[in-house]
Amino acid sequence: MAGINLIDLLIVGITAASAFLTFKGLTYFTWKTGRKWGLDLTFIQVLNEIIKYSILVVALSMIMNEVGIDISAIVVSLGIVGIAVGFAARDTLSNFIAGLFILADQGFKVGDEIEISGKQGKVTKMGFRITTLTTADNNVITIPNSLFSNGIYINRTALDTRRVDLDITIPYKLELEDTLKALKEISSKVDGISKEPLPNVLIKELSEEGVKATLNVWIDDPWKVAEYRSSISLEVKKLLVGENA
Repeated sequence: MAGINLIDLLIVGITAASAFLTFKGLTYFTWKTGRKWGLDLTFIQVLNEIIKYSILVVALSMIMNEVGIDISAIVVSLGIVGIAVGFAARDTLSNFIAGLFILADQGFKVGDEIEISGKQGKVTKMGFRITTLTTADNNVITIPNSLFSNGIYINRTALDTRRVDLDITIPYKLELEDTLKALKEISSKVDGISKEPLPNVLIKELSEEGVKATLNVWIDDPWKVAEYRSSISLEVKKLLVGENA
């Protein structure tokens, strides 16, 4: 490798700056064009990932060539230590392949709310190696893509309708049949509750406190499960213990 002079450093700087500006420009173009054409947000993010790594590889090759580093020699060296490198990079390769399968299977997309390994959040970014979730309390969770191919995950917003379950205890002092009927009536009157299927109450067990049951209702907005559960709980509380309790 020959000595590096000021001209070489200048070319390296120009190459790096050009790569950065090219990436920013292409990213902006794909975002604007993709949204204009109505492309899926997941596809746009993955396309930007491809652009980023492609530009990175080209820029590094140009910089290494400019400073006199023999790329062919590096390729030969990588071939010699290929087994060690492959062993070290197996997790990265696994995540990359899993990312491709996620895109092909379309099990979820950017904007969906999913749960995996006890963690739940909204998908904010999908890449070839990792998927990023944002939780309801604004924490960011980074998940290796390989977990999605090796484990079970739940897409909570894949369908337009969701069932909301509310566990309740009906005091023995209340007449059971009348209370069950009243629970169905008051829950069906909550704004946003679907008329089909109708609200239902399932008896689970008898306890010292009262009859354990679960109130089931269906909603048309899977993003508002917590809000609907809260609204139904207020109405149920009025029925079971009174408005002033």
